[in-house]
Amino acid sequence: MTKQLAQKLLLVMALTFSAFSFSQTTADIPIGDATEYIIGDIAVTGAKSYNENTVIAFTGLRKGDKIFVPGERLSSVVKKLWELKLFSDIRVFATGIKGDPSDDIIDTINLEFNITEVPTLEEIKVEGLSKNRTKDLLKELNLSKGAKANENLVTTTRNFVEKKYKDKGFINADALVRVREVNDTLGNNLVDMNIVLDKGEKVKISDITFEGNEQVDDKKLRKAMKNTKRKNFFNVLKRSKYVEDKFQEDLISVVNSYKEKGFRDARIISDTLINVDEKTIALNIKVEEGNKYYFGDIKFIGNTAYSDRDLQTILKFQKGDVYNGVAFDKQVADPADPDARSLENQYQNNGYLFSRINAVETRVQNDTIDFEIRIVEDNVAYFNNITVKGNVRTNDHVIYRNIRSNPGEKYSKAAIINSIRELGQLGFFNAEKIDPRILNPSQQEGTVDVEYTLEEAGASQIELQGGYGGGGFVGTLGLKFNNFSLRNIFNKDAYQPVPQGDGQTLALRAQASTIFRTYSLNFTEPWLGGKKPVSFNVSLSRSEQFRVDPRDFRQVDRDQRFVITGATIGLAKRLEWPDPYFQFSQALSFQHYNLKNYRTSLFNFPNGYSNNIAYTVGLVRDDVGVNPIFPTYGSKFSLTAKMTLPYSLWNGVDYENLENDPNFRTNGRPDLAKIDQERFKFLEYYKIKFDGTWYTQLYDKLILQTKTEFGFLGAYDNKRGLVPFERFFVGGDGLGSFSLDGRDIIRMRGYDQNALTTTSDGDTVYNKFSLEARYPITLEQAASIYVLTFAEAAGSYDTFRSYNPFDVQRSAGAGLRVFMPAFGLLGIDFGYGFDPAPLANTIDPSGWQIHFIIGQQF
Repeated sequence: MTKQLAQKLLLVMALTFSAFSFSQTTADIPIGDATEYIIGDIAVTGAKSYNENTVIAFTGLRKGDKIFVPGERLSSVVKKLWELKLFSDIRVFATGIKGDPSDDIIDTINLEFNITEVPTLEEIKVEGLSKNRTKDLLKELNLSKGAKANENLVTTTRNFVEKKYKDKGFINADALVRVREVNDTLGNNLVDMNIVLDKGEKVKISDITFEGNEQVDDKKLRKAMKNTKRKNFFNVLKRSKYVEDKFQEDLISVVNSYKEKGFRDARIISDTLINVDEKTIALNIKVEEGNKYYFGDIKFIGNTAYSDRDLQTILKFQKGDVYNGVAFDKQVADPADPDARSLENQYQNNGYLFSRINAVETRVQNDTIDFEIRIVEDNVAYFNNITVKGNVRTNDHVIYRNIRSNPGEKYSKAAIINSIRELGQLGFFNAEKIDPRILNPSQQEGTVDVEYTLEEAGASQIELQGGYGGGGFVGTLGLKFNNFSLRNIFNKDAYQPVPQGDGQTLALRAQASTIFRTYSLNFTEPWLGGKKPVSFNVSLSRSEQFRVDPRDFRQVDRDQRFVITGATIGLAKRLEWPDPYFQFSQALSFQHYNLKNYRTSLFNFPNGYSNNIAYTVGLVRDDVGVNPIFPTYGSKFSLTAKMTLPYSLWNGVDYENLENDPNFRTNGRPDLAKIDQERFKFLEYYKIKFDGTWYTQLYDKLILQTKTEFGFLGAYDNKRGLVPFERFFVGGDGLGSFSLDGRDIIRMRGYDQNALTTTSDGDTVYNKFSLEARYPITLEQAASIYVLTFAEAAGSYDTFRSYNPFDVQRSAGAGLRVFMPAFGLLGIDFGYGFDPAPLANTIDPSGWQIHFIIGQQF
């Protein structure tokens, strides 16, 4: 190459990331017929807002460097400039070459970098939307003043806007994005962007018809289409709109509905969109059903870990069954359900990480299909390194003890899924962001690492509540530290604002109104000794209740008071049988009731005492997952029994004839105060409660919570009678649960506090049924928000003889829940009671009631 030719050389390099793999070092390698030069002058042209020296500094080239033209170093320089994403065009020119062609001295080359800068957005306008919708759109687009307006931004903006509104049902939406250069004397390369949106009319689907379907009618095929629906006044859960990608998913669902009925060869021949008018379209779908098939022989090939019989039990299908391609595929492997009992999970949950299962049709004869299920088991894999990251406050040992995938154990997909559930239920982490990552799977060594990525969430709570209940205004202040660390209580450096990180719970609560004061302290260690999941709990409490005039709650006599002092100690253990979701708990509690001039219809002695020594045993099964704020699946069942010793079996007291006992008579008459003091010196009762909750996914993110409750208070000796404590009070929002006399406050929206209780002293039996549909607006860490609707029915009964599970009061309504780490759970419910309260002097329904939930978390 001569100098003259080199001087005329135009080096144009507009390179993309995918063109070459460039060296990031300063070493240079010639490309093709390259010539080596010494760099002379370096110039930059086309720059408007960037200094020439700044661009040269970006290149890393210096005068006097040796360089090949063409060569990898110069290519790498251009690549580096592209990576800055500040330029829309980059060209490199050789503006001059100096030297003598007759000697061997390296020539000098002058370079010019001609760049075209990406303009900067100055102002963004949107036409066709309201001010608020414009603000939301720009936020979604992440467009703001100062953004770089390249061609890609213009294209993606237009595509995003159009798709957004097409997905909303505006299928004719058209967006025009214009970029106009700003007349700027300072040369800052500014442009304005104008987004012109023509949404058109919102289009609905008037009808969906099918052709060629003889075995499955239109109604069933339309039902299979979950996303694309016709106009229907009663269709509340899914509005009528046409979204292309969702419609294509529904076409697959139509074909699958045939496969579920044996029509293996069913297919969509065509689908036609018909414009009825500017607001309405119709859809016509032509299908070819094909023949109906049945399963023939199903053989297992390659299985040694499990017998054919074991695998056949999981597969479920047998020779002669109607062919069901959808269910068959799920029984082989169901990626959508990690808990499914499928062949793949059978292997994946028992160490066979590297196993592969493939179902193959081996013969189709007439209407019968034979299958081979080919299995490559490979070696058993074991968990190797288990690591966590992202925890700032929570100590590692708290996390590791709740992880079910332990080093040295066989690999199990279920162990990883259960670990996610366990970590989510702790409440210390953002359950939506728990991410287990499979690392370094080694088929040769049979090992795999797992890393759990976590995001800390606020765990401690301040409870602030105020409202009317229990006869007056009730105020509550509570401090609950859910990730407390008792061992660091004297370590001043650990206070944030209290010692945290060991997973313990410390709760302090004070509640007061004009008629009562209550104080309590509760401490829980979930892993007593740190080795096994044995929870230890201890609580202390004290309550003072003052006598109030039942005709006027404002009339309070503080000289008449009822003092309750109590303590409880309990243990709870996670069980491994029948599955690890069970927990068995035990607790021993003592409460001392002291009446001081306290006259009430509950008992006949105004001054005296009573003792309540009780043993509580409970069995809970909880596999609810995974977000404790918004559970989406699973269930929780709880059965508890609280009981005292049957003192009447051995104390020799004839409770039926106490009135005739001289020791309980005064002036020849029965002394009712002495009799009640004897009856209630030590309380004698048993109390059984059941609570069952299910979470079901109805559609997409719409979750149904189904709940049933039952409670019963009984006596060992009917002659001694039922105790005046431990009763059930049904109705309201539960805010009036101020008493420590063992009472249960059962929430029933749509009614006043305790309004469903048939006696003022509380009832001995209750049941409740509720349905609550929940839909999340957002489940981000900054704020979890969901709306809900509910329907409830509850009944409260004085005795078991009067118990009728169908004699209930009903309510329905809607509400909102907002959970933010800075404020905790905030909520409001609007409930309408359809029936009058049992003790209400009216036949009118309870009507509308408003219930609040207030809490604060940090």
